[in-house]
Amino acid sequence: MTLPLLAIAAWSGTGKTTLLQQVIPLLKKRGLRPGLIKHTHHQMEIDTPGKDSYLLRKAGADQVIVASSQRWALMCETPQRADVDLHYLVSRMDPALLDVVLVEGFKDEPVPKIVLWRAGVKDEVLPLMDGHVIAVASDSHLDVAVPLLDLNQPEEIAVFIAQWLEKRSTNAGD
Repeated sequence: MTLPLLAIAAWSGTGKTTLLQQVIPLLKKRGLRPGLIKHTHHQMEIDTPGKDSYLLRKAGADQVIVASSQRWALMCETPQRADVDLHYLVSRMDPALLDVVLVEGFKDEPVPKIVLWRAGVKDEVLPLMDGHVIAVASDSHLDVAVPLLDLNQPEEIAVFIAQWLEKRSTNAGD
């Protein structure tokens, strides 16, 4: 089974993380199980310096799994990769546990996406638009050929996502 991907794409500072923090619980209330992949352009450490897993990774382990009865995490060193491969990352997720993978960022990936556009942030909406955009969420009126959602109404966006997933599953059954 292939997990549906839905990217939330926008210019930096538009509020992608803030919106996802609001939408994810609303999707869960609807019985949906979202996963998330977040793209960052920054160096990142998710392991705690000084902890055993950190020390062993820094000692040269290319992959480290940290596991407890509540959660587990896989950390991979990938210095030889030029860029992040979204589909490889998705393949690491368990389709038995998820209904959709929300993707924050990856605005240039050829996957379905909701573009966020906020007046006064960076640039125009047009450079974000491509043939994979299924909706635009904005705080302004825009003339777009896809549904226009209210960026300040996370419930409206969650309903749109749930309906999009329902249509996908109905069409997959045809």
